[in-house]
Amino acid sequence: MRSSIFTAAAFAAVVASPALPTPAHAGDAPLSPITSEQALAAYDRLKAMDGSWTGTSTKGWTETVTYRVIARESCVLETSFDAHPNETMLTLFHLHEGALLLTHYCVAKNQPRLKATAASSDGGTVEFTFLDATGIPSRDAGHMDRLVITFEAPDQVRKQWYWYSAGKESPMEGIALNRLPAGS
Repeated sequence: MRSSIFTAAAFAAVVASPALPTPAHAGDAPLSPITSEQALAAYDRLKAMDGSWTGTSTKGWTETVTYRVIARESCVLETSFDAHPNETMLTLFHLHEGALLLTHYCVAKNQPRLKATAASSDGGTVEFTFLDATGIPSRDAGHMDRLVITFEAPDQVRKQWYWYSAGKESPMEGIALNRLPAGS
């Protein structure tokens, strides 16, 4: 079976660029295009998440989430278990030429790659948008398309995932992450 890769640029002519993102919650700081300094600061915040967390979804389920800094600090590995019953998903975060990227290995059997494109002025909120993907036959095939991460406190993080299918984006779910005590 052949793997397909579709890029956002390949669909620029048919898919209009979205306006700057709206924050995940009312009252959140407005977002502006991200700078390379903000991308680096966001990556440092992701590295500081190293450890075990519990995630509580707006859809009512809970998950166990582990963050590990790997490969000589060049990558942050997020492992999520039980967001879908008895399933594990992975998200890898890394820097590339001043940009912060992620690849999400999804139970939808595809691997969207997102790029940090916007941030709040204080860097507390970062938005990732679709760059390209493997495992999808076209841009309109269902996939995780956008992620907004809000670093609320060292031990509290909020994530809002967005799903894209058939030319439409919709909120998938929000996840409140809370760090578990060391040794949990």
